[in-house]
Amino acid sequence: MHDAPLLGPAEAPDLAVMTLNVRRIVPHLRPRHPDRWSRRRPALTALLEQERPSVLGLQEAQPAHLRAALEALDGYAVLGTGRSRRGGDEANPILVDTDRLEVERWRQLALSTTPHRPGSRSWGAMFPRILVEARLRDRITGVRWQVVNTHLDHVSPLARRRSAALIRALLDDGPAVVTGDANAGTGSPAYRTLVTRGPLRDAVVEAQHPIGTRWGTRPAYRRPTRGRRIDWLLVGGGVVVREAGMNDAKPGGRWPSDHLPVQALLRATDGGGS
Repeated sequence: MHDAPLLGPAEAPDLAVMTLNVRRIVPHLRPRHPDRWSRRRPALTALLEQERPSVLGLQEAQPAHLRAALEALDGYAVLGTGRSRRGGDEANPILVDTDRLEVERWRQLALSTTPHRPGSRSWGAMFPRILVEARLRDRITGVRWQVVNTHLDHVSPLARRRSAALIRALLDDGPAVVTGDANAGTGSPAYRTLVTRGPLRDAVVEAQHPIGTRWGTRPAYRRPTRGRRIDWLLVGGGVVVREAGMNDAKPGGRWPSDHLPVQALLRATDGGGS
């Protein structure tokens, strides 16, 4: 555990990226249960105030999570809606520091055989699953980044693998970041599709300066241990991972989520697409 920021706000030309499953809100928990949102909310806000990532990919986000996040990250843009046909239910949005990055365009796609049909699902997925893709221009360096944030299905390995293939097909050759809760470890077919046999690299593995212990990323309110990293922060194209690690901070003695944030400090070695 630590009191100082893991990375803190980035200064150009570096970009700070975080991915975090914020854990959907479960009602009717006992008052002192660590999963209770009223207990976790101050910890989430404190974490984000301290780290202030340039780009933040959230999973399982609901309106209350976004209100808490925006208290900490004032002025950030929220890209993405809920996963249902009408844009409700939980979301996996990208939050962007618009002082640093210009949002050139973004879109949300279903992870299905009909990606342009909101709420659609395929391959045995239990729920609709989505990705949010954004094209961001660094106002200081001019670098153009492709960012994808997602949350893969927790039941169907086929859905995870096919969803990974869909994400892979979207990627350009320029600087890219893919974040998300993959519901699968680094030996999975989805990981092989994107990393082992794919165009991306694992920021935690690739980091020039790893930070802390390589914890499993879902300690479920217990002390972290080494284990499966189901939350991924991947990079592609001309990107150097300067630092990366899992954040085991407990602001105010409370966990912000049942997952650990994964964070990286990135630097592009080319300017991206035009």
